[in-house]
Amino acid sequence: MPKALKNLLKFICFFGIGVLLIWLFTRGISPEQWAQINAAFRSANYWLLIPTMIIGIASHWFRAIRWKFLMKPLGYQPSTLNTFFAVMVGYLVNLAIPRLGEVTRCGVIARYEKVPADKLVGTMIAERAVDLLCLILLMVLTVLSQLETLGSYVNETIIQKLSEKIANANLVQILAGIGILVLVIVLIAWLLRKFSRSKVAVTVKNLARGILEGILSIGKMKNKGWFIVYSILIWGCYLSQVYIGFYCLKETNHLGLSAALAVLMIGSVGMIVTPGGIGAYPPLVQKTLELYGIPYAIGFAFGWIIWAAQTALVIVLGIISLIGLSVFSQRGKEAK
Repeated sequence: MPKALKNLLKFICFFGIGVLLIWLFTRGISPEQWAQINAAFRSANYWLLIPTMIIGIASHWFRAIRWKFLMKPLGYQPSTLNTFFAVMVGYLVNLAIPRLGEVTRCGVIARYEKVPADKLVGTMIAERAVDLLCLILLMVLTVLSQLETLGSYVNETIIQKLSEKIANANLVQILAGIGILVLVIVLIAWLLRKFSRSKVAVTVKNLARGILEGILSIGKMKNKGWFIVYSILIWGCYLSQVYIGFYCLKETNHLGLSAALAVLMIGSVGMIVTPGGIGAYPPLVQKTLELYGIPYAIGFAFGWIIWAAQTALVIVLGIISLIGLSVFSQRGKEAK
């Protein structure tokens, strides 16, 4: 199957999931609720979205700097601007096809900064592992600090469902899956050893070695403290965006950091489910705000306002980054 067609089918599939979620979420809304939602949209103070967008830009800039820390042990120091452009182009692509953005941003740095793509993929894996750890820590912190508000909700929506899946899991199927995975790994290792001198084997080995080197770069960093600081800054920006966003609506402007933490935690899951969180982020935010006494219509409006602001920022910065890469690259060639 051609790669372009495969990517198109992926986009249609994930976009379709987003549209389905929107339909499922909105089909039960009564005319009265629609009227309340429209009133919330009309009364929102959209000027307060400007500081949230500025903070959003800062979070992306911090992410670019943090990524550079992972490249430094490998012997590469790309420009911060190009790294920022790469991050934004990656986010833009992710809106269409999930996970392709990570590959794209590695490709951008490989092209404009001459850093080996395999090593960049390794740094990307390391960075995503750190983000996953941050999200898990955030979840634990949020739930433990708000057991009365979130305890039963998390138990019903996450823990019980996971427990049911584990209880219903077929042990034979699990063991068979593990066995097949082990056999595949052994087979690949045997083929690489058997045909160790072939071009394909050499290419695969070099690729694996480069990816591993990129992953291990996190342990070779000299500035681990600053890496942690920038990780905190990134997630601090995300939290600040939600907290300031509460002031867009008079019905949510009394909510504090506890509610913002909960929205960030559960909303982050929505951003993973579909491209850019379309159809998933707003309803999850609405359900979360319901736990804090926010009416359905207000939670619905807030979720869509925040999602739209974040998505618009990614689209605008992504397009600017595509232009910026071309312009600055051309200037660099002319200077030489």
